[in-house]
Order: sequence, then C-alpha cells, then structure tokens
Amino acid sequence: MSSLRHRILPPQLLLKWPKEASFCLWLLHPEPASRPKMGELLQSEFLNEPRDNLEEREAAIQLRERIEEQESLLEFLLLIQQRKQEAADKLQDTVSLLCSDIEEVMVHQTFLMKKGGSCSERTKDDNLASNLPQLSIVDNDESSSLVSRKRFRPGIQILDVEECDDNLDDGQNSDMITETQGSLLFKSSRLMNNFKQLESAYFLTRCRPVRPSGKPFTRHSPMSSDGRGSIVVTERSSIDNLAPKELYIESRRGWISPFLEGFCKYLSFSKLKVKADLKQGDLLNSSNLVCSLSFDRDGEFFATAGVNKKIKVFECDAAINENRDIHYPVVEMASRSKLSSVCWNSYIKSQIASSNFEGVVQVWDVTRSQVLTEMREHERRVWSIDFSSADPTMLASGSDDCSVKLWNIDQGVSIGTIRTKANVCSVQFPLESSRFLAFGSADHRIYYYDLRNSKVPLCTLVGHNKTVSYVRFVDPTNLVSASTDNTLKLWDLSMCTSRVIDTPLQSFTGHMNIKNFVGLSVSDGYIATGSETNEVFIYHKAFPMPALSFKFNNTDPLSGQEMDDPAQFISSVCWRAQSSTLVAANSTGNIKILEMV
Repeated sequence: MSSLRHRILPPQLLLKWPKEASFCLWLLHPEPASRPKMGELLQSEFLNEPRDNLEEREAAIQLRERIEEQESLLEFLLLIQQRKQEAADKLQDTVSLLCSDIEEVMVHQTFLMKKGGSCSERTKDDNLASNLPQLSIVDNDESSSLVSRKRFRPGIQILDVEECDDNLDDGQNSDMITETQGSLLFKSSRLMNNFKQLESAYFLTRCRPVRPSGKPFTRHSPMSSDGRGSIVVTERSSIDNLAPKELYIESRRGWISPFLEGFCKYLSFSKLKVKADLKQGDLLNSSNLVCSLSFDRDGEFFATAGVNKKIKVFECDAAINENRDIHYPVVEMASRSKLSSVCWNSYIKSQIASSNFEGVVQVWDVTRSQVLTEMREHERRVWSIDFSSADPTMLASGSDDCSVKLWNIDQGVSIGTIRTKANVCSVQFPLESSRFLAFGSADHRIYYYDLRNSKVPLCTLVGHNKTVSYVRFVDPTNLVSASTDNTLKLWDLSMCTSRVIDTPLQSFTGHMNIKNFVGLSVSDGYIATGSETNEVFIYHKAFPMPALSFKFNNTDPLSGQEMDDPAQFISSVCWRAQSSTLVAANSTGNIKILEMV
C-alpha cells in the first residue's frame, strides 16, 4: 500500500491486467483535479464494458477447453486406429497363412487323389485287385485310425480311389472342402466346444519349427500298455515308390502331419464305454485300494496290486466276455507288505516284478505263483519299478530313500545306484534302450540320466510346482509327466543338450490331482490319467484339453443304486497293448475295463 501511494503497482498487475492497472493509475493521479469524478467513473469504459470482456474471456476459455477435448478425443481415436491397424495387419497375416495352408492341403489332397487314381488304374491293368484302400490309408484293418477316421466324419462319404477323377478342378475341390468343413464342424459338438483351444493348438503347431528327419514317413513299433512303442499310422505304404518330384510334394506337408494326426485322433472317439466291471470276492476287505495295474506283453493278462498285499492276475478277454457276479483271478500271490507297484517283463511272459512299502523288490514266476528273486537294498518304501524292454534282465526301482537302483534280476543284487536329494516317485526306461532312465521326484523335477555316467543327469526337466508322481515315455524322444499340481506335461528330450529344459511342449489340464497318486499310462499318442473326482480322463498329446472322460460311480450294496462318493479317486490306469482298451481302478478297489468308442 505504501508503494501504491507513489503509483507503484506490482509488476504482475501491469503485465497480466493492463486495463485494471491503467484505471488504478487514473485514480491515483498526483493532481487531485485530474482524478476522475464519480460521474466520470460511472461512465468510464472500464466500468461499462467489463461484462462483454468477461463473456469474451469465458467464451475463449470454453473454446480452448473444447479444442483440448477434441484433441484428446482425436489422440484416443488415433491410438485405437493404430492398435486396430496392428491387429488388422496381424489378422491379415493370419488370413494369408490360412489361405496358404488351405491351398497346400488342397494341393496335397488333389495329389493323393490323382496318385490313388493312377494306382488303381495300374492295379486294374495287372488284374491284382478290383479295389484299393481308401484315401485314409492304413495297413492294419483292425487299426483304430481307419475306423475312427470314418466315425468322426459321419456326414462325409469316404471316397474310393477308383472313383477319384484325375481331372478334378479347383472349384470341385473347394466345394468338397466346404462340405467337409460344414459336416465336421456342425456335427461334432466336442470340436465346437473346444474350438478356441484347437485353434490355438493349430497355430502353435504351425509356428513350431519342424525338425528334419531322414525317414519322415515310417511306422513305429506298436505301443504297449506301459507306453512302449507307438502305433502311429502314416502314409508310408502309399509313398514307397514315389518319384523325387512327388516326394518333394510330400515333404511340403511339414506342419500338416503332426497336427492332422492329433486332430483326427482327438475326434476319433466319442466316449468311454464299460466293457467289464470286475467285482472281486474280497469286498469285505476294507483295504482294497489298487496302487498299480500292468498288462503282460501280449495284452492277454493284467495284474493288480495294492494295499491288500496281493498280486491278482486276471484274464482280460474272459473278464470282458463272461458276465459273472464275481470275478476271480486266475492267479493270486500274497506279499508280506502292502504293494506299491507291479510291472510285467516285456520279454519273459511269466515274470512279473513288484515293489512294496517295506522297500523290497521281488520278481515272481506267475505260472508257479512263487518268488524267483528278492532284493532288499532300499531302506524305505519303493514307489515304482520298471523293466527295460531292451534288456529284460534289467530292472529299475525308485524309493523314498532318495535313490534309484538298477538291478540285474539274474544276480539278485543292484548293479548301480543314483543318489538324489528327494524321494523318487516314478522310474521308466525309454523305448528300446537300457542305457537311459527317467524318473520323477518329490522336488518337482524330472531327471533324465545316461546310465553310462550316473553321476550327473543328462538333463533336468523343470516346470512342475509340486511332486512329480509319474513319468511315461510317449515315444523315444517325448516324455509325459504327471504331478500333484493338477497338470500333465509333455517334454521333448531331443532338446536336452541344454542340460535344463524349462519349457514343455504341452501342458494338459482338466483333471484334479492335488494329493494322491492317480495313475498315468500312454498308448498311440493317447494319455490316460485318473482324477480325484473319481474320473478317468483321456488326453491326446496334441491338445491340452481332455478328449474323453468317464466317472466311476459306486453302487450301494443294499439298494443297488449308483451314488457319488467325493472321497474316492482313481488310483491307477493302464492301456492294453495295441488297442483302444484300458483298465482303471479306484481307491475302493473298483476295477473297470473301458474302451474308447
């Protein structure tokens, strides 16, 4: 205020409000006569026009705010446009990829039709046969692949190669493909329900690099019930005599074969059907939990073992064909302790090995119902045993004493020991080799050893977050593992040059497994496992979701009605060799023979 007396105004007032500053200076004129009178003040421009200026200022402010709002909206829309354009570019790439794949499949289909037609013409000329196999070429008439290929395409006529016209044009092919897709998609509710997952699996397979192979079209040896071998059916028979140009066309398939195989097999079967329900004679025994199931080498007999301290051998076909109130085993052998695992010798039909809760490993002669060899080197319970299919005298066992032992059954003593840091829950030899061994551990890991150097693992598989309860070989290079973390995982052992594999090829979810051993068995790419919901689940190695499931229901002994007991769980499963049949047992000792149909 003292400065104001000398007409000194704050600099900010002079800069921001010059009209107000000029009015103040007029009021503070040093000569009183020059100061404005009341009438002059009332008539001054400053007091008469501020409303207009204020309105203009407010209008300018509002205009500036609207411009800023429009700029924000424009920026938002441009960001959406950018993201949608990126998505459109990706979608365009995806559509281009699909168009390329569709064209590739159509070219291959036309090639097969023409090849089939020419083969049929040669067959007619030679008078060798009047008909050739259908387009889905399968060597074995009993193979589930041919039957299932017809089954999952109910609305589509399977063309005979004699009826294939060599001059099919692209339009006819396109019409046939469209009809095929419509029939398949709309008639398979399971496919539509899992369409998103199938789509993801397609893109995963499509983007995965295909490893070159010297013999891409070969037939593997049959898969046994414990996962030995494979009955993957390929087109070997149809291309043995192809010219180099034709082989080049075949080689273009690349991604098609693995996805097509999994896709067809996933849709091959619609349900699990009960072929037999084994009602045993010791139902009054409260301890009937079946810990292990195993088929013999021919799939003729299967053995059960569990906490009732007995190994029971049943004849599979007799159990299926004979409708009996109670099924009695053809052989029954008693053990001194609860049994945890049984495994048939894949070479010697009459030999079966067992392990028990006291850490004893025994080899039995089934025909004589007596023990041939007893091995007592483990200090605690043995969870798992496995015979080598390459060397039938070699046996492996995994125990709670944190060790894996290798046995020569002719010597009756261990010939090697692998020490670990945690309990060993499952052991298995790979197919057709006794030099390697895989085992699952309570430390959440799977270890794969070259037995010629048992000091360090060849590689370690890391990915489960709870105990690994089972390991099974799907084929010589792929391994599936089960864990109490509710998942199964598929691993590619050809990547084990890195010593640690932390990325599985596939993770399978849908069943429930958080505390119990629920069983695991593989055959022909199908993976069977149990669940703590008292259900059997079937997966195919190509897809992460279940293909089939079947729920065990308990029968009330008084009323005869089926009832659900949430406390029960599936405790063991085992595939029958070279078939779509498996045996499953639950924690009450209920054993069922199931077939995929």
